[in-house]
Amino acid sequence: MAAVIAVAPSNRARRLVHGLLIAAALGFLALFLLLPLAAVFVEALRKGIGTYVAAVVHPEAIAAIELTLLVAAIAVPLNTVFGVAAAWAMTRFEFRGKALLGALIDLPFSVSPVVSGLIYVLLFGAQGWFGPWLQEHDIKLIFAVPGLVLATIFVTLPFVARELIPLMQSQGSDEEEAARVLGASGWQTFFRVTLPNIRWALLYGVLLCNARAMGEFGAVSVVSGHIRGLTNTMPLHVEILYNDYQYAGAFAVASLLALLALVTLGLKTYLEWRYGAELAARAPRGH
Repeated sequence: MAAVIAVAPSNRARRLVHGLLIAAALGFLALFLLLPLAAVFVEALRKGIGTYVAAVVHPEAIAAIELTLLVAAIAVPLNTVFGVAAAWAMTRFEFRGKALLGALIDLPFSVSPVVSGLIYVLLFGAQGWFGPWLQEHDIKLIFAVPGLVLATIFVTLPFVARELIPLMQSQGSDEEEAARVLGASGWQTFFRVTLPNIRWALLYGVLLCNARAMGEFGAVSVVSGHIRGLTNTMPLHVEILYNDYQYAGAFAVASLLALLALVTLGLKTYLEWRYGAELAARAPRGH
């Protein structure tokens, strides 16, 4: 009886601590995440829906939206192809320099986006290493769309690969080897065995890569030149509007990015649920 009485307060104390921790976490999220996010939409609509729509359909805003979509449409597929190839190489082959490849994949996570943008300026700018050659051949990378694409590719490079590598390591190569024994070619093995096994992780990585590509600020700010209507993506357009004291327009465009974040969050939650279930079912025993 004494043991039961002694355990009961301990359980109550544990539940109290759990409740306090949950309340603290929810309070932190509400203060630093939900409140600023709500403030964006409140400020965007403060002057009415007419002002909001006018800011969104302004020619410079439309140009920024189109440029953002264009850059993402180029960078994300390229990083998807690279991510799948890198994950395949890292998990299916042993080769000299494998550790170096893994470190290079993680490099954009450790380098400031501003520094990565500056690297491209030093390489391809007018005074950069390759600048004179590019000028001689009338090729413009910096302060143009190609520079935005290069900077975006750099900062979003790890997302797909880092989603696939742990999954492919845990799954092993037994199914692929069985397919090859049965006479399947390399491409048949990839499309009929490997790709179905990694599809949810691949979609998850593509989703995160796309969200980062559309919201990237630091790297593209350095290489864009801030040319209105030509090299300003949505984040850069928000900055320009805010610096010009056009707060309603700045928050209106920012709300589009916030909506993108909410859609990304919803899809991310769904893919985590779906991907987690398939990973548990496909993971080899012992993992």
